[in-house]
Amino acid sequence: MKPGTATTLRAIIDAALGGRLDEALARELHGLGPEAVALAMLSMSRHIAGLEGRGGDAQPSPSTPSGMVPVYTKRNRSKRGKKPGAQSGHPGVRRERPVKIDNHETHRLNCCPHCRSALQRCDRTRTRLIEDIPEVIEPVVTEHTIHRDYCPHCKKHVEPVVPDAMPKAALGHQVIALTSWFHYGLGLTIDQIVDILGYHLQTKLTPGGLVDAWRRLAEVLDGWHRQIGEEAKASAHLHGDETGWRVNGRTYWLWCFTNDRNCYYMIDRSRGSPALQQFFTEAFEGVLITDFWSPYESVCAEDRQYCLVHLLRELEKVDLKNDSAEWKAFAKKLRRLLCDGIRLRKRSDFSPGAFPSLVSRLNARLADLAAVEPIDGDTRRLTKRLRKHAEYLFTFLDYDHVPFENNFAERQIRPAVILRKNGQSNRSDQGAATQAVLMSVYRTLRVRGLDPTKTIADGLKTYLTTGQLPPLPA
Repeated sequence: MKPGTATTLRAIIDAALGGRLDEALARELHGLGPEAVALAMLSMSRHIAGLEGRGGDAQPSPSTPSGMVPVYTKRNRSKRGKKPGAQSGHPGVRRERPVKIDNHETHRLNCCPHCRSALQRCDRTRTRLIEDIPEVIEPVVTEHTIHRDYCPHCKKHVEPVVPDAMPKAALGHQVIALTSWFHYGLGLTIDQIVDILGYHLQTKLTPGGLVDAWRRLAEVLDGWHRQIGEEAKASAHLHGDETGWRVNGRTYWLWCFTNDRNCYYMIDRSRGSPALQQFFTEAFEGVLITDFWSPYESVCAEDRQYCLVHLLRELEKVDLKNDSAEWKAFAKKLRRLLCDGIRLRKRSDFSPGAFPSLVSRLNARLADLAAVEPIDGDTRRLTKRLRKHAEYLFTFLDYDHVPFENNFAERQIRPAVILRKNGQSNRSDQGAATQAVLMSVYRTLRVRGLDPTKTIADGLKTYLTTGQLPPLPA
């Protein structure tokens, strides 16, 4: 089909879908020939079928977020495509042998357990290690006697600081750090935490007391939260993602900015550029790795990488509802192009700048694919996206530390999604602020491989002793 004919046909189809088709345009369509009429009828048929099936079993739009798709419309398929376990010949993995043995017990039979006859004693033995926790774990209650002495110079009584608990608190740092880690780090509900401490750790707590203790903890650790954000903005690469959130029944958004050293969460009413500008107060000098959500374009990043897995997943979704020849040819070329770039990155001898001719060839193929003027609606939509973001699809071939997907951000935001499902988000703005601070601290401690309860308890002791919160350990 000639380029001029394709442009005319696309204008006629858009007029028909918009309800502006008149007799003159209909006759012009007839004059374009049988092939043009067939393409127009197919396009309008798919549009009508989509309108009629929005409330039924029709496939959702490929750009619809997964959380907004009804569960009953999703396909039943296993996420594991291989046999469980490691590959054949892979060395086994097991727990390390305990270094310290606390007790020794000896076991010996008095008679045969089968026939009850006497046994002939031998020197053969074997050992077995069993690691367990005590049946009863009791809290340690310490009474602190605090001497108040008079200072003639200041004209007032003074007393030393007790570093084992917050002022006017009856619960120590270990309890507060452990319970907040359960909730904000592991996603347990408040009722579950109360049950665990009440039945297994013999510590009686109330939900209100826990929430107030976590609020005070977040106020102290706000310095670490700011430190995580500053280190994230100064990093060489940063993943970004967002998900829906609720604060007192209102729709908010939870933003996640993360890499292999930091994980920063922010809860904001906006899902657009105002929230991003609130975090990126200055131009980001690293590589920003995101999906194709348009507000990320407002971030003045030095470079960016769009998630190719999102693009490949969208091709699969469109394949389910579009079987036109034009779409199949376009999807085949695009899928092959993206997979060639991914295979090049996965080569054992790959390094940035090692294969300039191959990278140039990939960019040339992408430019040729984006230059096409298609008739099919899905093909036209993705072609427009390729033209807009072609510069940032193969950025991962220029940097050694930049992946071709945004899976790391999705894995870091998943604990928040689980917590949202279990705890129904937050009841107040103050609770949302506590959520953002403590979840950022605990997920950062997780990616840095640090002990959460010990790190928090040591930081609180230093804060109470010196009046300043120490830097977050690296």
